[in-house]
Formats: sequence, structure tokens, C-alpha cells
Amino acid sequence: MTTTDAHPTTPRPGSSSPERLLDRRYLPVVVGVVALVTLAAFENRAVQTVLPVVVRDLDGWALFGASTGASLVTFTVGMALSGGWTDRFGPRPVLLAGIGVFGVAQVVSAVAPTMVVFVGGRALSGVAEALIDTTLMVLVAQALPESLRAKVFASFAAAWILPSLLGPGFAGGVESLAGWRCVFAGPLLVVPFALWLLRPALRGDRPAPAAVADEGAGARLAASFALAAGLAVTTFAAPLLQSPSTRVAGLATVLAGGLVVVLSAARALPSGTARLRAGVPAVVGLRMLTSAAFTGVGSVIPLMLVTTHDVSAAVAGVSLSVTGVLWAAGSWLNSTAWVQARTSAATRIRAGGLLIAVGSVGPVLLALDVVGVAAGMVGWAAAATGMGILSPVLSTELLALAPEAERGRASAAQGLGVSTGVALQTALVGGVVAWFGPGMDGPRFAGLMAVGALVALLVAAGAGRVRGSRRDGATAPA
Repeated sequence: MTTTDAHPTTPRPGSSSPERLLDRRYLPVVVGVVALVTLAAFENRAVQTVLPVVVRDLDGWALFGASTGASLVTFTVGMALSGGWTDRFGPRPVLLAGIGVFGVAQVVSAVAPTMVVFVGGRALSGVAEALIDTTLMVLVAQALPESLRAKVFASFAAAWILPSLLGPGFAGGVESLAGWRCVFAGPLLVVPFALWLLRPALRGDRPAPAAVADEGAGARLAASFALAAGLAVTTFAAPLLQSPSTRVAGLATVLAGGLVVVLSAARALPSGTARLRAGVPAVVGLRMLTSAAFTGVGSVIPLMLVTTHDVSAAVAGVSLSVTGVLWAAGSWLNSTAWVQARTSAATRIRAGGLLIAVGSVGPVLLALDVVGVAAGMVGWAAAATGMGILSPVLSTELLALAPEAERGRASAAQGLGVSTGVALQTALVGGVVAWFGPGMDGPRFAGLMAVGALVALLVAAGAGRVRGSRRDGATAPA
């Protein structure tokens, strides 16, 4: 559905009532995209819950970082291509391709006989995520007016509530009864239903209006592939850190890969991203920092609980439940008319960054055995609320600032920022875990999470760089 078909920004004749998210003009696309987000949420929570068990069963300590980093590398490659494809062909074919790759990724992960094959399945999932993420952003921009975008992004967060509440426990139960392989096969049963729901949203879809010629596209594409290569080096060099005889070579390789990432990101991302230049570059830069901060804490919590507190995968999944529920709560708070009318985007970004930084203290103290699991999760709840506030603000700002014909490109740039931030943080976590292996203890986990908290403070400090004087228009609740 394109803007020329739906005229989403034009009120109905004779009507002065505010736009409503559940209006029949918007309902098909809302139901379709939320259904797909829900499916992705279940898969994400299930994978994170059983990953420590997979690492243990396949003796894959050295590839723990690679199991998450591989998808980030391929996500970067997918994002480098998905933006231009979506702007040129429209979201429908790109989205269908993404769903197809998702199915293949789940099968490969489910039948993996070794950790290497499992990492290959996770690599395919990164391609699928890139294709799906870009098209969902463009679908929202094409079909919904700006006044409703904060609300639909809040519904995206709400779609994570049930997966976050039920997903970890469900995945842990399935793992206990039938093994972790069934956890990966399960989402395939939902794919046909998700496609059926998406049919109305994609019917009649056409490419966006032709964009102005992008003379730098080739150079950015090459830089994106170099960025992916650098991320791959930093991720897959982790096994070299496991053995004392190869640690020097491994450390040198990781540092070289990090240098490639920094240099190529400067060319692959919008000009001015590193200095948070006002507009799309600042949005992309803050998204990169936010992703690194949140990943630096959240990705460590389940492994920390399993290895240092001797809890089951299902119990360790409580951190994922807390994340989903409070992320949704933060997104809902951001979408309310009261907050939209009385706070600027910069204020909400600053508040979100501070909440992540302060809330991360809870898991740090938990790792140090200063507080118990319940108290640690209270802190993580505050951090998740901050992420729930931050994420939709940055998404709505991106769509508002990007030209209509270049929204696919802008969404892909944001995705590249996410993958860069997450991959660098994941490489740090994976490298430390590979170095110490089963010897990982509370203080080491605490140190890793403290890095994420410090990065969150940078987000708060840079909040005013987006467009601090702008206040988003208020709308009545849908």
C-alpha cells in the first residue's frame, strides 16, 4: 500500500476527529506488521533462552560470541542491500524474501550437528532480519500518517509482551521435554499464518517515487561489505583467545578487525554520524550507541545467571521477560498524547539513556552478589523502560527527517548503525567469554555490563543533537 493509494495524511472529508490507529484504513497494515513482529519476538526470546544450553551441549564456548555475532555480520550485508531494493521494488518482494530466508535459517539451526553449523543457521537469520526490518519501516511510513507512528511503534513493543512473558518459559519447557532443537523448529508453524495476515497489507504495493540519483551508493555499498568483513573478523577471531598459545595473534586480529570496522563505518553510515550531526546522521549515531549499551548488558545476563548462579535456562529467561514487558511499557508511555505534547524528542532520548545507565547497576550488583536476582531484575526493568522510550523516538525521528523516496535507504542506514554497535559490543563480550571460558566469574560479568552502562551515558549526553527544539504533535489515544 503506497501513500498515493491510502492518502494517510489526508483527513476524511467532513471529519475533524484525530487519526485512529484502529481505523479500517490502517488496520490491515497494523495487524500484518504486528503479527510479524510477534513471530520475530518469540523466535528471539526462545533463541536467547536456550543459547547457553546449545553452547554447553555442542561444546561451543569458543563460538559463543560467533553464535550471536554471525547474524549481526550478515545483518549488515543484508542491510547494505535491502534499502536500495526496497526503494526500487517496494517492500513486498523484499519482505517475502526475508520470510523465506527466515524459514531456512530455523531449519539449519534446528538440525545443526556442530556449533559451526549452528552458527551458519544464525548467519542466515541475520539476512532475514535485515530484509524484514527495512520493509516494515517502509510499510509503516507509506501506510500511516506521522501522528500515528509513535503509536504503531508502541504496538511493536507491545507485541513483545507475550513472547517475553511466555517465550522464555515455553522455550525452557520445550528444551527440557524435547530438546533445544525443537525450539528452533517451532516458529516454522507460525510462518504461514503470518503470511496470511500480511496479504491485505501488501496487496497493491508499489515502489516509492523515484529517488534522486545517489552518486555515492556504490562507495557506500563497498564500505558496507568492508564493515561486514571487519565485524566478521572481530567476531570469529574469538576462538583464538581461548588458548594461551594463540592469544597474542587473536588479540592482534581482533584489534585489526575493529580498526576496519571504524574506518568502513565512517563511509558506510551517513556523513556526520560519528559527530552526531543534526538530522538522520544523529539518529543513526544514537541508535548505534543505544544498541551497543543495551546489548552490552542484556546479552550477558542469561549466561551470567546460568554459569555463576546455577539457575535453569527457564529461570535465566526472566531477564528477557522483564525486557519485553518494560520495553513495551516505555514505548506506551512515549506514545501517550500527554508525553508527546509536553516533551521534546531530545528530552525523551535523554531520559531513556539515563534509565539504561542507572538501571544497569542492578545486574552489575547481581553479578557481584551484592543483591539477589529479584533486586537485580528491578534495575534491569528500569533499563528496559528506558530502551522502550528511546527506540520509538529514534524511529519516528528517522521517518520524519528522511525524504519519502529515500526511507528505505535511511532505514537501512539505521540498521547498519544497530549492527555496528551491537556487533562491536558482542565481539567484546564474546572475546572475554572465550578468553576465560568456564572460568567466567561474577566480577568479569560485572565489568562487561558496566561498559554498557557507560555507553548509555553517551546517549544521554548526545540527545540534543537530533533536533532538540522539535516537539512531536500530540494526538488523542487510538
